[in-house]
Amino acid sequence: MRHGETAWNREGRLQGQREAALNDLGQRQASAAGDTLARLLADRGLDVAALAYVSSPLSRTRHTMDLLRGRLGPGLPQYATDDRLKEMSFGAWEGRTWHDLKRAEPAAMAERRRDCWGFVPPGGESYAMLLERLSPWLAGLAEDAVVVAHGGVARALLHGIAGIAVHRAPSEEIHQGRVLLFEAGTAHWI
Repeated sequence: MRHGETAWNREGRLQGQREAALNDLGQRQASAAGDTLARLLADRGLDVAALAYVSSPLSRTRHTMDLLRGRLGPGLPQYATDDRLKEMSFGAWEGRTWHDLKRAEPAAMAERRRDCWGFVPPGGESYAMLLERLSPWLAGLAEDAVVVAHGGVARALLHGIAGIAVHRAPSEEIHQGRVLLFEAGTAHWI
């Protein structure tokens, strides 16, 4: 799942790899996702204590993981963090809004519209680069896992796991507070 909402999400700011705390809504979203996950796992007869848990190391994802795990009950194994699950870097654009960038960087925004998957913001990374960073992590994933990461990570995995086309994956809506289930080469929201 994607982390819960932050103030920067609400303002439409590009967070990238900068730290941002969950706001009150984001905390409620994380807890609600834990309830959803508990129902999903119970419906499938899966033992919550037998799953792997892994999070991006950024504070908004770790806080989300803590809140959702609080809804799953006691006896869970510790969760791991993995730097490869960090959000894509927006480089010099981090902290700015799309509205501001459309005004201040029209040529770069036009280039991004032409190839959103391959576009690299100044000092940042593209979705293609992000998927390259995620691929070794994904290849090493040997068991069912509960993962808390970011919108860009989810979009890259929509292509890498579920085969969503590169021209479509970057514009897929990635909900906060909902569970995105990847299963047998498909993806769907719970």
